[in-house]
Order: sequence, then structure tokens, then C-alpha cells
Amino acid sequence: MAKSVTSLDIARHAGVSQATVSRVLTGSPVRQELCDKVKAAIKELKYRPNGTARAMRSSRTGNIGLVVPRLQNPLHPALLHVLASAITQAGYRAVVWSTDDMDEKAAADAVRESLVDGVIMTAATSASIQLYEAVRLNAPVVLVNRVVEGWPCDQVASDHVAGAGMVADYFLSSGRRRVCMVGGISQSSSIRQRQSGFSEMLASRGRPLEKRYCELVELFSYSTGFEATARLLDLAEPPDTLFCTNDILALGARDAARQRGFGVPDDLWIVGYDDIEMASWHAFDLTTVRQPLPEIAEIGLAFLLERINGYAGEPRSIRLPNHLVLRGSTGRRLKVSS
Repeated sequence: MAKSVTSLDIARHAGVSQATVSRVLTGSPVRQELCDKVKAAIKELKYRPNGTARAMRSSRTGNIGLVVPRLQNPLHPALLHVLASAITQAGYRAVVWSTDDMDEKAAADAVRESLVDGVIMTAATSASIQLYEAVRLNAPVVLVNRVVEGWPCDQVASDHVAGAGMVADYFLSSGRRRVCMVGGISQSSSIRQRQSGFSEMLASRGRPLEKRYCELVELFSYSTGFEATARLLDLAEPPDTLFCTNDILALGARDAARQRGFGVPDDLWIVGYDDIEMASWHAFDLTTVRQPLPEIAEIGLAFLLERINGYAGEPRSIRLPNHLVLRGSTGRRLKVSS
């Protein structure tokens, strides 16, 4: 078995001290002439740094964990992409877990065992017990996209209450009369907030959401959106306006309207939430609410790096504004009230 190359081997090959090699490997200031010699020796000897040994010396692994929901919803790969890119640009490596109970335990164990320097969670709910315990131990953890009230950690998300309220205001300001919603029974804070924001705005405008015009599904999928919308359109007085609490449901709703012979937007307006890539496709042309994913990722990572570097201030909570993107699934392009 070939002997591993050490920093001492590099020092001898380059004709410099081992301390100089260490300074080059850690990015500390070194005269350019010496730095060039060390880098040439590293290349010639095909040196590969020992990450475990380096972590033992520095108490850092260079790894940041990402806990993400299952990736069926295209929003989640998009969020994962912007977070992973930001982590790489910051000089760290991303370690990804896709959420279920076992993966949450693996993420929590990695924090406790110092296998990662910190964790960004995009899928937390109040039922995430294993991860909550890691937070309670003051591990550097930041919640992004979803929030959990009462957790003692930094949390960054968009303002779903205001975003959904903006949709309700848009409907009523446009003179829509039979307003309905397809939502879900979910532990996700984002879905609960969208539903409450939509309902609260309708009520505040004197047009509370009628029970018959509210469909709640157990799974968020194209098929459940299709089926829920079909039930609404089969009512004796079908809705003329539909808010879906994510775009996947709205894509199913769009096709259900076609199948039932309802013109969109002539007979039915449809609005989704998230602005996934498919929402802009000509076949769907979906009006939706766009979240500022790059800004969410940037702030969330900045908070985590501050915690990793020793910041011990009170937990911070940031809610960023969303934007209503008007497309062909709705008619009048009004400016909603502020």
C-alpha cells in the first residue's frame, strides 16, 4: 500500500520548513516565492489533504448540512440549488439529507458528532423532534423557507401571510364573486400561513371564504389539485376564482378546468404560489406568487456562518416580501391595494 504524502514530505521536496507548508495549506500569508515552491511540490507529489486530521486541528469540518423536503415539488430542488451554490461560494461543502424521520435523525446526529459545522433546515415542522433536540443543544442551525414558532434559532422565510393576502385582495379588487381555495392539511408553516393569510384578507374585506368553496387535500400533487378542482367545478354554483396554495395544485386545477370545459381566464381565474419553472410554460401560463429564493438563501447562510464563527446573540427572525406575478390564468391586470 502506497504511503500517504505528509506535510513534512512536501516541506522536504520544496526545501522549506513544515511551518511554511502549514501556512500555505491554511491560507495564511506566505512570501510568493515560497508559496509557489510549496504548491509545485503539492502538485508533483499528488498530495491530498487529510480532512479528518484538519478538522481535529481546527475544530471545523468545512461541511454545512442541508435538510430539504422530498424533492417532488420543483420548488425544493430550486431552493436546494441556490443554497448549495451559496455554500460553495462561501468555501464550504454541502451535505444533503432529504427529509423523513430517519434522515432528520441522521442530520441531528451529524450535528452532535461534529460531522458538519452547521445545518440549514428547509423542511422543519413542530414534529421534527430529533432536530429540535440538536437546536436545544445550541448547535448552529438556521431554519430557511419554513419556520417553527418557539424554536431558539435564526429563521428566514418569505411572508406567506402577506403573499396570500395579496392574492385575495387582487381577486376582490378585480370584482370576482365566487372565490375558492384548494389547500391542505399540513404541518408545514408555509402552507398554514398561506391559507390563513388568504382567509383573513377575505374576511377583512367582508367576504369570508365559504366552506363549500374550500377544498383541503392530504397530499400536494397534480392529481389532488385536479380532483379537488373538479369537485368545485361540479357544484351547482361553481367558483369563478381559485387560489391554490402551491403551483403543483394549480397545474392540476388548470387541467381540471380544461377537462370540465371551463375557459381560463374567461370562466375561471387560477392563481398558484411559488412560481416554479412550469408555471411560466405556455401550456399553463399561471399567475402565481414568487418567493425571493436567492435572498432567502443568502441571508440564511450569512446567519449560519455568523453562528459558526461564534455569534451568540438572540435568535433572529426575517420575513421577506413576495411578488405577485400576473400571467394568462387571470384576466384583469390590476395593481392590488397596499
